Order: sequence, then structure tokens, then C-alpha cells
Amino acid sequence: MLVTLVVNPVSGRRQGERIAAAAAARLTGAGHQVARIHSSDGAQAREAVARDVAAGTELVLVVGGDGLLHDVLPAVAERDVTVGLLPAGTGNDTARALGLPVGDPDAALDVVLRGRTRVVDLASTDRGHVVTVVASGFDSKVNERANAMRWPRGNQRYNLAILAELRTFQPLAFTLDLDGTRLDTEAMLVAVGNGPSFGGGLRIAEGALMDDGLLDVCVIRPVSKARLVRVFPQLYRGTHVDLPEFERHRVRRVHLACPDVVAYGDGERLGPLPLTVTVLERALRVLVP
Repeated sequence: MLVTLVVNPVSGRRQGERIAAAAAARLTGAGHQVARIHSSDGAQAREAVARDVAAGTELVLVVGGDGLLHDVLPAVAERDVTVGLLPAGTGNDTARALGLPVGDPDAALDVVLRGRTRVVDLASTDRGHVVTVVASGFDSKVNERANAMRWPRGNQRYNLAILAELRTFQPLAFTLDLDGTRLDTEAMLVAVGNGPSFGGGLRIAEGALMDDGLLDVCVIRPVSKARLVRVFPQLYRGTHVDLPEFERHRVRRVHLACPDVVAYGDGERLGPLPLTVTVLERALRVLVP
């Protein structure tokens, strides 16, 4: 089999290269032909993967996290190619949604070598495809603030951004078009889930299935800042779906509009609203346990 192994060398606290080297050795030992792409630039990685797919590569193996997979999606979505994932990022929400081992590269490569496939949907926008969640509202404002901070690094920067955003955040006026039905609502955030989680395990769209032909539009209606702080940990458990402030709409298409709000997809900046998200059915063939 022709395999393209694409790696972000700085992913996983710079463990991506080590994981990629071990994977290449095992794949070669199993009789596969392996080409390696090393790039921390998403556009360059995408172009290189597209060239390999056009030349006949059968498997694109992504060594990294949600961001690297997001970067190469245009080269592999709706193509006759299989995608494998060796989780080596900070979020790894796609890996979690697919049931892949996180934190165990050898076990993840075992999944690749067994070769079991599943075909999943994508959330499609005019700014690219998304595997997991399109997020907008409080969470995206925190991302914007964290990305503008030069210190500290890692999750601590995100935690400080949450505290800073809480001081000034007010409920946002969203206008949603849900399969042709208009909804005007105030909300803390609106997330469109193809998969259940984003942000390294925040299960905002708990129960979302990646192959049901639907998007889960999740709305958290206004709550006090004190309650938001209390509710936030429930996102990691998915128990927030039982709260009265939570509502869910399962649709094939949603148009989101809200002033001064930027959308993120797979943790990557998509740009300011408005934005239309449509389900793209059976668009990606992936390797799963």
C-alpha cells in the first residue's frame, strides 16, 4: 500500500517526529511504501498531501491533532483515499470521537494496521470543512483573547483568557436559520457539532453522531457568570445537556449570525459570522478500532 505520512514536527510537545519515525518503521516493516511530509505550515501540508493523493496514495496517515487534520481535509474529503490518525496534538477531539487510543501511539498504529474503516460526515462551510465542532460565542471569544496573548503558554493561557473574558462578557444576540426555520435568541454560545466535543474534551454536543447525516446545533441560553463558572466543568462530562439552559436542534443546515463574533472549527479560526454550515454526508473514510 502507498502511505503518505504527514506530520507536524512541533505537535504533541514536539513528539510528532518521534511518533512519525516509529510509525514509518512499522509500516515499512509491514510491507507498505511510505512517503513522509513534514510541515508546520497548514497550506504547505495540504498541497503536498493533494499531490500524493493525485499520484495514487491509498492512505494518508496524520500524525498530529485536530488542527493538522483540519488543514489537510480539502485534500482528502470526498476522495478515494483512507485517512488514519495518530493522535499527537493537544485537543485530539477527532480521535476521541472515533474511539482511537489517545496517549498511546503504538495502540493507535495497531488500529491503522488492522485496517477497519468507517465513513463519516463533515460539517461544510465556505471557509472549509470541519470534522468536530464549529464554535461561536463565549468559547470563541476566549480563543480570540488567548490567541492575542503572548504569555503564558499552553492551557494556562486559555484559563487566564476565560477569567479575563468573564469580566466583560454579556449574552449575545444570535439569529439562526435552522433548515429554513428562523430562531432569534440570546445565548452564551452556539456550537454546531458534527462530533461531540471540542477544546480537548469539552463535550458540548454530547450524543452527536458523526455518521447520522445531521448536525447538532447546541445553544446555551443566558446564565449568570457565577452559574457559567459552575456549569463549565459539566461540559467535560456531557451532563450539561440535562440543564434547562441547554437546547439542541438537529438539522442538515444552519446559518449563524451574530455581531462581533468569530467562529472556530476544529479549534482553528474560520472568521467572523455570519456563517452557513451544511452537513456533507459520507465525506471522509477513516480508520477506526
